[in-house]
Amino acid sequence: MHPTSAEGWEPVLPRNDEGEISLTVHVSTAPVSTKKDPPHMTIETRPDPLGPGFDVPGSEIRYREAFNKTLFDELRRDPDVFIMGEDVAGGAGREHLGIIDSWGGAFAATKGLIQEFGAERIRDTPISEAGFVGAAIGAALTGSRPVVDLMYFDFITVAWDQLLSNAAKNRYMFGGQGKIPLTLFARSGVAAGYSAQHSQNFYSIVAHIPGLKCVVPSDAYTCRGLLAAAIRDDDPVIVCNHKKLINMSSFVPDESYTIELGKGRYLRRGSDVTLVGMSYTTEVCRLAAELLAEQGIDAEVVDMLSLSPIDEDIVLESVTKTNRIVIVDEDTPRCNMATDIAALVADKAFDSLDAPIKRVTGPHTPVPYSKPLEDAFVPSPGDVVATTVALLGR
Repeated sequence: MHPTSAEGWEPVLPRNDEGEISLTVHVSTAPVSTKKDPPHMTIETRPDPLGPGFDVPGSEIRYREAFNKTLFDELRRDPDVFIMGEDVAGGAGREHLGIIDSWGGAFAATKGLIQEFGAERIRDTPISEAGFVGAAIGAALTGSRPVVDLMYFDFITVAWDQLLSNAAKNRYMFGGQGKIPLTLFARSGVAAGYSAQHSQNFYSIVAHIPGLKCVVPSDAYTCRGLLAAAIRDDDPVIVCNHKKLINMSSFVPDESYTIELGKGRYLRRGSDVTLVGMSYTTEVCRLAAELLAEQGIDAEVVDMLSLSPIDEDIVLESVTKTNRIVIVDEDTPRCNMATDIAALVADKAFDSLDAPIKRVTGPHTPVPYSKPLEDAFVPSPGDVVATTVALLGR
């Protein structure tokens, strides 16, 4: 194509000797495939599937779309599942104005649910996290499968007594006779100026409590599988959705599937150093591994996915091969998951180490509002690269 006038463009088409347009149409008889690999994939960087894998029909969708699709699937699959939380229906008290669903919550996670499932299964709640989390625990004890939208992970502290004293301990205190199939999801992490009270990563606090499970999806594929597994599980599960992941896209199979709780995966294979990530820091590790490859350093990336139960075996297997490890955690440094994994390696793989264990974390300070300070707070691919290069003495 080339320009013909200031107003626009027109194609130049082939013509025969008589001046007639002559086009040859090539029709392929090969079947159209909807299978595709995740972006950035090579043979060396193909992730462990954990679930149906990538050689199945599917499409590239955003994390939040995968989350919403899974909620639809699980509500259709099991009539005992219901959703509750602030603004999950989005129009409570305004039905007389024709407003049924404004936006599906602050992050559109529940958009469209109330139209299909009605107000009995999609329940807006008052701004009282202790109240509605307690109500959800009671519902779980009596046979329902509540899924609670806590909006921001920071708000878990308001409902902490209900989770710590009731949800986490009921099965133990009643000799395993009770079940609490409760799923609680919230947005965590630093992103776009949410400041100190809406940006924290409390997954290490959750992982510290026996009886609570905690998963940290790192992309749309793992979000779909882990959320479905959490809803079907008979114990309380906390699903941490990092705000930076919500609008990121990746391949997701069309079919419904689960990913086993307590399993990590290899995101990239390597031999020089192990990079361990969780939630959004898995993406940080992946980007750092690409930069390190440009310097001739072959980094292996381990994506934890689940923090309680935690996959100790994958960490130990990897570090036994690479003999070096860098753990990347956006949380503050004291008693965080990076420290816990470092202790695991020091205890069970010390003889395999050729260099000190390194952690790349946020500083011991509240999350700042200022954009430059916020950028300095979070671990970056550059931080991981600098730490790794120094570790290898390059």
